[in-house]
Amino acid sequence: MENQKNKCSSKKHSEIDAINYCQECKIFLCNKCQNHHSELFETHHLYNIDKNINEIFTGNCKEKDHKSEIRYFCKNHNQLCCGDCIIKIKDEGFGQHKDCDVCLIKEIKEAKKNKLKENIKCLEDLSNKLEQSINDLKNLFNKINEDKENLKLKIQKIFTNIRNVLNEREDEILLEVDNKFNNCILMKI
Repeated sequence: MENQKNKCSSKKHSEIDAINYCQECKIFLCNKCQNHHSELFETHHLYNIDKNINEIFTGNCKEKDHKSEIRYFCKNHNQLCCGDCIIKIKDEGFGQHKDCDVCLIKEIKEAKKNKLKENIKCLEDLSNKLEQSINDLKNLFNKINEDKENLKLKIQKIFTNIRNVLNEREDEILLEVDNKFNNCILMKI
């Protein structure tokens, strides 16, 4: 049977191939989502889906010598575990979660789902705010550019007026020189 490519569980990236799967959230993640997810949920177990997906998600514990089905959730470590992970056996090193706050998966499932939805909503809100900020910056840049062009036009207008005044004054002085010269010549004649 041909391996079917899984797509990212995010609505925005639903066309992108997934590279990881989160055991706790039961979602597929593309490279973009995986970075955000890892920052938000540092203790979640992400599985690279290059492996056969059926081998990873059998529902059995992956701890050495633990053959039990995963049925519990350790709140202290934010991790799924089996009965062997939580049992206390006197004088034996069993149960890495034996002293932790543990509950059944079904008890925590809805809370985790709601938290994930809340985090996704938060990320979407942040994404929308970022897009709005980018648009605001573009508008500000356009306004600044428009102001720059208006300032250049004002400067050109001022210098054009100065040139006109200088040209008029030049004409007046030249006319005055001509008049003085002509008056001087006429007086000598």
